[in-house]
Amino acid sequence: MLDICWLCVILVGSAVYLLTQFIRFIFADADLTLLWAARFGNSPESKLRGKVVWITGASSGIGEELSYQLAALGARLVLSARRENELERVKRTCLGRFSLKDEDILVLPLDLLDRGSHQEKTAAALKHFGDIDVLINNGGRTQRSLCTEADVDVYQALMELNYLGTVSITKQVLPHMIRRGSGIIATISSVSGFVGVPLATGYAASKHAVQGFFNSLRTELTDYPNITISTICPGPVISSIVQNAFTEELSKPVATAGDQTHKMSTERCVQLTLVGLANRVKEMWIAEQPFLLFCYLWQYSPTLAWYLTNILGKKRVQNFKAGLDADSAYFSKPKVKTT
Repeated sequence: MLDICWLCVILVGSAVYLLTQFIRFIFADADLTLLWAARFGNSPESKLRGKVVWITGASSGIGEELSYQLAALGARLVLSARRENELERVKRTCLGRFSLKDEDILVLPLDLLDRGSHQEKTAAALKHFGDIDVLINNGGRTQRSLCTEADVDVYQALMELNYLGTVSITKQVLPHMIRRGSGIIATISSVSGFVGVPLATGYAASKHAVQGFFNSLRTELTDYPNITISTICPGPVISSIVQNAFTEELSKPVATAGDQTHKMSTERCVQLTLVGLANRVKEMWIAEQPFLLFCYLWQYSPTLAWYLTNILGKKRVQNFKAGLDADSAYFSKPKVKTT
């Protein structure tokens, strides 16, 4: 009789535990490893204060928010992007809001497509600070066009920028970290780096290439355990990336970015990213539901993931062809775009 009572207690306890974890997952906005690090791991302030962090794509979106949150932690910054005036604006904001000195922030204009300049830019960052503790590859662009309508030049541009530009900067910084024996190379990839995404065939291909490169590089660096290769895979996040997306032609802008309110806030995405870096998490999935669920399905149940992706992907393409916003139409009753 006593054994039966204990068995009942164990079963009830297990059921409560599983139910609790299920409820937590419903409201989760990152993979379980990252959420564990956020609750029990190192704080970003304890690991990133005083570190030299080089951020590409720092003039807007996730890169801009990274600049602010790292400045708040007391990190020293190298801010890079093509638009020097916007970088200066970000620097002024950092100096005005946080206790950093002018020499703690270096504005270093950078064009990821100009790979011939990357050695010189890396040397300038090292000359100013002496070290680069963390490189955050954040620069890049996305895509909003059907494969059958997109010029091949769009695909070349996406690979040149998102993949080869990132590889080029990494190859300049990595030897310095190898000589030191430590460092973090973090890359803002995307859920599109391991999931098929309609209307973004070129973008997804470039992010798949990024994932493959860094996953392979990580295994080459096993003799340097203090060098961390970290890939960050956000789902939909509020940023300017949609406004700057490639369409079917290189020179054709996106007609409208659509409603962004259904997406994760940039602040939350960056907060989780910095937690991951402080705890040297190798790969992070940062997404609200149902996108986080899709990440797990693609990892552990690809057949089911394909089935659901085809259903949602078909709707996304139909919305796009009908002139509706492809993203927000999932979350609210769409309205036809007017001209």
